[in-house]
Amino acid sequence: MAAKKWQGRNNKLYKILIVDDQPEIRNLLAITLDADNYEVHHANDWMSALGMTRAIKPDLILLDIMMPGEFDGLEVCRRIKCDQDLSSTIVLVVSARAQVADRYKALEVGADDYLTKPFSPLALMEKVSLLLSKKEQQRP
Repeated sequence: MAAKKWQGRNNKLYKILIVDDQPEIRNLLAITLDADNYEVHHANDWMSALGMTRAIKPDLILLDIMMPGEFDGLEVCRRIKCDQDLSSTIVLVVSARAQVADRYKALEVGADDYLTKPFSPLALMEKVSLLLSKKEQQRP
């Protein structure tokens, strides 16, 4: 079954923030999601990820774990989920770390789901659609 392209109520496009330090991965994620159907933003480190999350209030974040700098993706996720204004943001971790323990750590800090690199484009689209669908159902 093909993944649906989700728009919010009143045809508002969902905002997606892609956070990865590798520009090729950010571009691949955007292309895979067919960026014309989403308002896509990019961040390449933890600081810009947190700043952009506060500024644009994305509906969903595709977040890498391994990033340069003081904080990794797990800490970014934890900070987002602990912030009352941002806690409803969906976080889908997209990481090369494939161990069960890595997935557990991500879910433990609040990630909504986990996808391992390399990923199937269809699997990414399905996870994004499912997560956005659940968010839409939870809105009052």
